[in-house]
Amino acid sequence: MPVRALPGAVDGTTPGARAGHEGIPRRQSARESAARTYARALPIVPVRARGLTIEGADGRRYLDCLSGAGALALGHNHPVVLEAIRKVLDSGAPLNALDLATPVRDAFITELLRTLPPGLADRARVRFCGPAGSDAVQIACELVRAATGRTGLIAFTGASHGRTAGAFDASDSAHDVRVTRLPYPQDYRCPFGLGGERGADLAARWTESVLDDCGPGASLPAGMIVEPVQGEGGVISAPDAWLRRMRQLTADRSVPLIADEIQTGVGRTGAFWAVEHSGVTPDVMVLSKAIGGSLPLAVVVHHDDLDVPERGAPTGTFRGNQLAMAAGTATLTHVRENHLAERAATLGARMLSQLQGLIGDFPCVGDVRGRGLMIGVEFVDPEGETEGAGQATGTAGKPLPAAPELAAAVQRECLRRGLIVGLGGRHAGVVRLLPPLTITDEQAAAVQDRLADAVRAAARCAGGAAAAP
Repeated sequence: MPVRALPGAVDGTTPGARAGHEGIPRRQSARESAARTYARALPIVPVRARGLTIEGADGRRYLDCLSGAGALALGHNHPVVLEAIRKVLDSGAPLNALDLATPVRDAFITELLRTLPPGLADRARVRFCGPAGSDAVQIACELVRAATGRTGLIAFTGASHGRTAGAFDASDSAHDVRVTRLPYPQDYRCPFGLGGERGADLAARWTESVLDDCGPGASLPAGMIVEPVQGEGGVISAPDAWLRRMRQLTADRSVPLIADEIQTGVGRTGAFWAVEHSGVTPDVMVLSKAIGGSLPLAVVVHHDDLDVPERGAPTGTFRGNQLAMAAGTATLTHVRENHLAERAATLGARMLSQLQGLIGDFPCVGDVRGRGLMIGVEFVDPEGETEGAGQATGTAGKPLPAAPELAAAVQRECLRRGLIVGLGGRHAGVVRLLPPLTITDEQAAAVQDRLADAVRAAARCAGGAAAAP
């Protein structure tokens, strides 16, 4: 993959101004808890932002392909979002109206229903919950348990559904006996060593056998929760045929299907909702991140037949965030009216095709994958021993061990070149790109160039077989 020469980072501040901000990271480290995931990896102090660009306190500018962990569908401070927020502020409307009906809330629900898959929109109920996606996942799990009278859940390996107690139970790192975690199909590190249709078929048959063999005195699960694309799990897309089969298996057994669209929704994958790629209509959709237009908002959308009153159910103080609803309405409308999902599909496919050239250029790049503007580059140790299971990707026939240290080095090199990227994957070996849907062709080319240059630098420092020949 050819790499063009890159300009140096912009720095227009005076030494005095830079010195005035140097103490901010130190004070953060001294006063905040150690749970600063992004701040440790990205030691910058943002002071201004617009679209794809962030300006740090030191005057340097960065292309932001983290986008608030996917929350910024339109990038930073998009004019339609700012105008919607100003309109609410200038109107004198209450900023927090709990769950009372307001014009702002009504407009948000109307626009949200307009975007939903038809099979769900016709019978949908919208439930507002706490401000984070984790809250929505927990509410969705409680919802299906109350509606079915059952307690168990089916989730999938590699899943990341949040950090509340209920959401964490369904994530891959939990060990709750009420949650059964089954294989999530993928090509590069297929749990059955097959990949492709055969690997996906085995994963589906395993799920079917679990559903049909609950054992003496056991019952079917209360629901199945699945991410159409595992984001934190390393940007792994569920095969469309496999997802349709999950829908059929659950529908045949009256098990509600929960689609976690927290990171994949609002055009991110090249469809307004990622389940639309497979034509699946879930019983429940969990939504957050981009639906708030950069502000905290989370909702659960579900079929009306699951709308069982829960005595003593928590209400949630911040279910009436009017600014987030206004910003969310503006974002949903802008994405829909300007066909940004279709744009994400086209541009994302082009970026993915070009970035896949890294596999041939660098032995340390094991896989490049994604859907729409949700792209992952997995780094491996070229000198490591191949794993016992996986889809053939090279002369060894099996994937190489993940290289999380190298992925972290690439992230640091990207930052030096003015590019912000995320990390993920089950072994933290995947560099993730989540640019806003408004990214231009020129900006996309700059992102690719900076990433390729960062890979070259990190691989050279790693030495050995990691570097390009």
